[in-house]
Amino acid sequence: MRSRYSAYTLRDEVYLRATWHASTLPAGPIVDPDEKLQWLGLEVKSALRLRQRKANLPDEQHEAGRDTVEFVARYKVGGRAHRLHEVSRFVREPDSLGALRWFYVDGSFPAK
Repeated sequence: MRSRYSAYTLRDEVYLRATWHASTLPAGPIVDPDEKLQWLGLEVKSALRLRQRKANLPDEQHEAGRDTVEFVARYKVGGRAHRLHEVSRFVREPDSLGALRWFYVDGSFPAK
């Protein structure tokens, strides 16, 4: 999650595409290089697997290869501050070289 946030701050389209699951990867550009957007910070609220480990659940109750991360990212557009509060879903699968990697699938937005 943190690496994807960093990629957004750097407008690193290549990295964002490489870490996005093929089933939900947008056809068009992910970042707009001309957008006047300034990222201000990232707060990771929780991660499902971390909560499961803290609850001491047996390994068979962990959903292997899947995880969620809840975060709040703050940014400014045109001098106005905004917050992006998302629960992101990730899957762990082999990449094109066969190494296991985490891929972003999609996200939902919790009610305020």
